[in-house]
Amino acid sequence: MMNNKEIYRKTVGFSIRRMLWDMLAFLILAALGGAGYALSEKLANKGLVGLGIGILVGIIAVAVFLRYISYIYKAGQIAMMTKAVSDGSLPQDVIGEGKKAVKERFVTVAVFFTVTRIIGGIFRQLGRGIVSIGEKLGGDTGKTIGSAISIAVEVVIAYLSDCCLGWVFYRKEVKAAKATCEGAVLFFRHGKTLAKNMGRVFGMGLMSLVLIGGTFTGVFYLIASGFPALFSRLAAEVAEAAARAESTVSASMTDPNTLMWICAGLAGFILWSIIHSAFIRPFVLVGVLRNYIESGIKDVPSEDSFAVLDGKSAKFKKLHSELA
Repeated sequence: MMNNKEIYRKTVGFSIRRMLWDMLAFLILAALGGAGYALSEKLANKGLVGLGIGILVGIIAVAVFLRYISYIYKAGQIAMMTKAVSDGSLPQDVIGEGKKAVKERFVTVAVFFTVTRIIGGIFRQLGRGIVSIGEKLGGDTGKTIGSAISIAVEVVIAYLSDCCLGWVFYRKEVKAAKATCEGAVLFFRHGKTLAKNMGRVFGMGLMSLVLIGGTFTGVFYLIASGFPALFSRLAAEVAEAAARAESTVSASMTDPNTLMWICAGLAGFILWSIIHSAFIRPFVLVGVLRNYIESGIKDVPSEDSFAVLDGKSAKFKKLHSELA
């Protein structure tokens, strides 16, 4: 039997590869945004427009680029974590076996993302009832509470979706659609067991945001402060664009120093997201996944149990009906 730290250590190779690819994607995004600004500023004196176009092109390129990386490395890590929990051991070539497990189970990127979208859709429908509790209070307070609950539910859903994906890997002898239905039932049936990990989920997330995100925000601000003319020009272009559109913008958006902080904060948040997703989140996921998989092994959902969720999620009911 492998403990959580051993599983994390044995599968951290996936995290390292994901971080390297994510960092490359971040550099591509920054380079395209910078190139768009410089080129547009030189040719038409409209750097802000060029910046927007460059970032848009970068987002499209990165989205396509990272789609395959998510398919191979994120899914491969979950597959090997699941194997470690269920079998108590891992093969010598963890990376190679992880890639193999993903390709054997999903064959193509399209199939993988179809399954993950279905999983996310089911859990979001199941979570809407929780969000509505806060909203029913009414007024601004109700909206605020509902929004806070919605954010929390999205975080929980992300972990549950990964756990459900792990269950799909574990149940490799049955079709992915049926295993997905079983995974949703596991959440509904063992919600209290899984809730034990939620304090750790939010605690680690907040701590990493403050420490990692805060540190990188400070670093990027120091770098940005070395280019005052650039941000003065950018602030002026924001003001000009707002004037042409006959609209008003926050005074902070036309203040060079504030723009430095905004850009630094955005860059810090992106790098935090990369590091947190690659290293912190998998560390927390191991414990959540263990509770999820072990509860399923002890009590594998039957076909009869699927009917319980038919009335709670239209996506689940549709998937369930397709199994017939």
